[in-house]
Amino acid sequence: MRGSLLLVDIGGYTAFLQSVAAAHRDDAFADANVPDAYGLVSSLLDGIVDRMVPPFALSKLEGDAVFAFALEPSDVPRGPAFLECLASCYADFRARLGQAGVVWSCQCDACARISTLDLRFVVHAGGFVIQSIAGHEELVGSEVVLAHRLLKSSAADVIGQRAYAQVTDSAVSELDVPIGGATRVVERYDHYEAVGTQVFALGLAA
Repeated sequence: MRGSLLLVDIGGYTAFLQSVAAAHRDDAFADANVPDAYGLVSSLLDGIVDRMVPPFALSKLEGDAVFAFALEPSDVPRGPAFLECLASCYADFRARLGQAGVVWSCQCDACARISTLDLRFVVHAGGFVIQSIAGHEELVGSEVVLAHRLLKSSAADVIGQRAYAQVTDSAVSELDVPIGGATRVVERYDHYEAVGTQVFALGLAA
């Protein structure tokens, strides 16, 4: 089958949680005292799912990323509306980060790094197979692998911004995504032809 693949990744997530765990090694999880940082990161993931599912169907959470898909182009907004959908998700993400100062009880340097988190989207279209593995439906295939490899792309370096949406040429065609204002970036990975993409900046300069 063929469809659209979406990955929404929280940039800086791993480093942030590692710093929080180190700063709170003596009190984290002691007597159910979970640092506020963990709860807020869960809220960020919830917000992404709330904004993107639907129109996409959730495949799974992958640590700091949401992986979703759509089997029919008609299932998701097309054209400018698609970019507006991504922008709305990003705006909600930034708003949730802004709320941290209201509910935050810890002011340590590690927890304060929450402001360094940002968001990036990868959108691809191609063929894949849905298989039942260990009782859970999984998307498999070379196009699924390619979408995940794009999480390690050159996009941020090229546009000089951490927050962006990288849309492959196949997804641009599938979803009629307008490319005005985008930066063209060609990615190269072993075992794949060169991958043409359009990158849309979403946030502040890195």
